[in-house]
Amino acid sequence: MIYLAIGSVISFFISLAFTLMLKSYAIRKGIIDIPNARSSHEIPTPRGGGLSFVIVFLVSLGGFLAFRKIEVSTFFALFIGGGLIATIGFIDDRINLNPKIRIATHFLAGSIGIYLLGGIPPLLFFGIEINFGILGNILAVFGVVWILNLNNFMDGIDGIASVEAISLLLIISLLIIFQFPNTAKEQEVIIASLILASAVLGFLFWNFPPAKIFMGDAGSGFLGIMIALLGVKASHIHGNFFWIILVMFGVFMVDATTTLIRRLLQGEKVYEAHRSHAYQHASRLFGHKTVTLSVLAINILLLAPMSWLVVSGKIDGFFAFLISYSLLFLLATVFKAGKPD
Repeated sequence: MIYLAIGSVISFFISLAFTLMLKSYAIRKGIIDIPNARSSHEIPTPRGGGLSFVIVFLVSLGGFLAFRKIEVSTFFALFIGGGLIATIGFIDDRINLNPKIRIATHFLAGSIGIYLLGGIPPLLFFGIEINFGILGNILAVFGVVWILNLNNFMDGIDGIASVEAISLLLIISLLIIFQFPNTAKEQEVIIASLILASAVLGFLFWNFPPAKIFMGDAGSGFLGIMIALLGVKASHIHGNFFWIILVMFGVFMVDATTTLIRRLLQGEKVYEAHRSHAYQHASRLFGHKTVTLSVLAINILLLAPMSWLVVSGKIDGFFAFLISYSLLFLLATVFKAGKPD
């Protein structure tokens, strides 16, 4: 694992330096996020910094492919799927693409990723293995598209999307390392997760509250599809990882979904920008840093132990999913998810 440790350190420092370069470039070219009535920040801030971890991760992935540490199919699933999302996000950051083009690209990227990873594996429901076949793969594509979009929805305050991705990727890696044999399939998920977490950590140095640069749609969408596809890959290790990924991504999933449903029921235009997520309400009360660190605390103190109970066979994955999401829904309700300012 020495090569992985070295690769992680290199990824961190290159991302750290690359983000600083992108910050200077964005300022020179006027690629600035200007606050408005719907924004959660108050000062103009450079955006597009997510390209740092996108490029560092994809190049690193190519290096591990060259040394035969990951399979060709896994490489192309992540490279093509992630590359498409980062590219369309980069373009959209600058010229505001037609939403139909954007969503079509999302479904294309999700379909390619799911196909190259071998589809969704049989899932476990209370110990019973169920193979959903073609229907499962279709639903998986929709799931990938939803996760990458809600990751973009939730990237609204300093550091929150970075902290969510880093903590999720590290916890998933630790669960695999301590619970499963060190075979090639497990190594692929560990390598990709740790390299991506390291690259995002380099970006987080500049994105932590108060943020000096934002990741932009290219970065948030890329992180979303990587989390979704790595979740599918991990599910091939053991069916319970399907539930574990959902549990670990629970803060974002519950807040975004609850907010969307409530806005629909209230007759609001859900495609318009807003500030009604629970985390946005909370940030106006407690500040960006407190909310971002609270998400980290929830992941470590609640969702990680819940995931450990699942992977160690102490409780059923679906049951852990229900418990976690019920608690997170109560929290989202307390902070008025979906309610107007």
